[in-house]
Amino acid sequence: MTIGLAHYLAVAAILFTIGVFGIFVNRKNIIVILMSVELMLLAVNINLVAFSAYLADVTGQIFAMFVLTVAAAEAAVGLAILVTFFRNRGDIAVDDASMMKG
Repeated sequence: MTIGLAHYLAVAAILFTIGVFGIFVNRKNIIVILMSVELMLLAVNINLVAFSAYLADVTGQIFAMFVLTVAAAEAAVGLAILVTFFRNRGDIAVDDASMMKG
């Protein structure tokens, strides 16, 4: 039994669905929301690499590297904002984030 394109797409769909449910179910914890966004980006990367290998084209892998770069920057900036928010407020509840408006 070989692993084909459909298997990769199924895994990516499952990961993307878990990420979407993580955002909708848990709206209180910002860390879980950030991890859910990372899961969704991982699912997109799996799709890009799977189609790139299936079509024998390197373009999908190059786009996957760009998505990884953006995901790393998003995680760094998101965690920096989270640490600053925790230092100012003492809590990381998402409901209190609306008070940060300037």
